[in-house]
Order: sequence, then structure tokens, then C-alpha cells
Amino acid sequence: MGLILCATRGGEASFRTQEAAIDLAKKRGDNIVFIYVVDLGFLDRTAAPIVVDVENELDQMGTFFLIMAEEKAKEKGVQARTITRHGTVQEEIIEAVRDENATTVVLGRPAGSAGSESAFQAASLEAFAKKIVAETKAEAIIV
Repeated sequence: MGLILCATRGGEASFRTQEAAIDLAKKRGDNIVFIYVVDLGFLDRTAAPIVVDVENELDQMGTFFLIMAEEKAKEKGVQARTITRHGTVQEEIIEAVRDENATTVVLGRPAGSAGSESAFQAASLEAFAKKIVAETKAEAIIV
């Protein structure tokens, strides 16, 4: 039995990713850890009080998304739990793979119709998946 780490951020793309991870876990008999990363890299750090407010809001929103994902998994008979991390998305996912001893990471493509994501986004996601494999030896699946 393995452990699937499923990155989630809410929205349609994440729901598809969660469903794929749940189906994979059910098929393999694996457990799931859903991860949400609060990444404030897009904010200007000079407005410290605003940063704290935004971080708290993102944290609460992430908790809501994670609870929904965990309930979906449990409804399908898959053991699941959740974690929230703070930092850079890619770094935190790789560290979570190590910390949780995950055997598989499920990543979702950006929302949109099939093939509508830019070549840059697809290449960046594929490069990240390769980095996960190289640094952790976990399997990385893009759905």
C-alpha cells in the first residue's frame, strides 16, 4: 500500500485532480494526503498588515477546500487526510513528499478545455513532475 499526495488549490481543475487521485487510490488500495500550499510570493511584502490578512484568508479557504476533498475520498471508501503548508508551492510539495513518505504525487493541469493551456504552462508542469521524481523518487502523475 502506498500514499498519494494530491496537490489542490480549489476550482474546477482541482476537483478533476482530486477525483483522479481518489480513483487511483481506490484502484491501488492507497491512502491520500491532500495538500494545500499558501504561497504569498505574488504579494508585495511592504504592506505587512495586508499580507497577514491575505495569508489568513488563503489559509481558511484552503482548509475549506481540503475538508471537501477529504470528504469526497471518504465517501468513496478511501482513507484521506489533509495538510496545509506555507511557502513556495514547488518547494513545499517536494518537502511534503519527503515528510509524508509519499509514493505518488498527483498534479492537475490548469483549468480549460483539453489542450487549451499554454505550451509554457504544460512544459513548466512537466518539468516540475520530473523534478519531483528526480528529487524524491516518487511517481509523479499529471491529470
